[in-house]
Amino acid sequence: MSRIAKVLVALALLLAAAAPARAGDEYVMKIATVAPDNTPWSELLKRFKKNVEAKSGGRIKVKVFLGGTLGDENDTVIQCKRGQIQAVGASTGALASQVPEVNVIELPFLFKTFAEADWVIDNVLTRPLEGIFAQYGLVLGFWSENGFRQFGTKDRFVKAPGDLKGKKMRSQESPIHLEMWKQFGASPVPIATTEVLTALQTNTVDGFDQAVLYAIAASWHKSIKYFTVSNHIYQPAIIAYNKDWFDKLPADLQKVVIDEGRAIQPKGRKAVRKILPDLLDVLRGEKVQVYELTDADKKAFTDASMNVRKVFRKTQGKKAVELLDAVEKGLADYRAGKVK
Repeated sequence: MSRIAKVLVALALLLAAAAPARAGDEYVMKIATVAPDNTPWSELLKRFKKNVEAKSGGRIKVKVFLGGTLGDENDTVIQCKRGQIQAVGASTGALASQVPEVNVIELPFLFKTFAEADWVIDNVLTRPLEGIFAQYGLVLGFWSENGFRQFGTKDRFVKAPGDLKGKKMRSQESPIHLEMWKQFGASPVPIATTEVLTALQTNTVDGFDQAVLYAIAASWHKSIKYFTVSNHIYQPAIIAYNKDWFDKLPADLQKVVIDEGRAIQPKGRKAVRKILPDLLDVLRGEKVQVYELTDADKKAFTDASMNVRKVFRKTQGKKAVELLDAVEKGLADYRAGKVK
């Protein structure tokens, strides 16, 4: 091949690489989650898949991988950040492993109700977190629901921080969760989500904290006898995308991906919350005793957990602290009836 021909071939390749996507181009979105099939989470992602494929005219093909088939939450978050997969649906605790500012949502006894959590997340946190996610190579797609985390134990109810003293409690691999357990006097054992069931069955741990939905879906409840409704951490979930992949989508497809996710966001929250009473009945039906913390019980836990916020302010970066300031102000305004 002549020098001129080689130059022309190289030029053609460069132009092809730089050319804008054509209307007929197709894109694949692999999205991973540890959520099992036949759960509100899986149904939400299936609806998302259906809507995105329909609204994109088939130009985006969505492949949903359920039940941790592509790895644990932390693993799949890393895979998404690296571009090995295009999307991930994971708890905020897992996303915080790569976007540490998300730890602000994980602080114990930060939110009292679903309503105030929704208001703060939608009106205080989403916009600044969109910019922060981008700095870590991710795109914040939409929020989903995991719910308030509760205590599950083998030998007795957890009614006061002292009931956790010395207990080996499975902890999410998060500095906020680890610090919380320490403040309650427990011995936290960080274990990946996909390995918790085995840890419970082999008595590696004495218990866990988790939303009731996931505790049942993953069969963790079969290894405990006591379940305390503590509502100590509100933990939503986030569907996030790899930024490089997202940025290469044509503008109209970017809009489809974002709009369709945010359109089903309220449905995802509603679906999980609607079945919560039934889930507690499932526990009782399987001979797991259920106790709900009283206001006095919660005050003891809240007081014991306040040092976690102090540690957060000392150990997290400037942006994370600014987010906490904004959240605390937003909560104060919401509780005072200054916002709608």
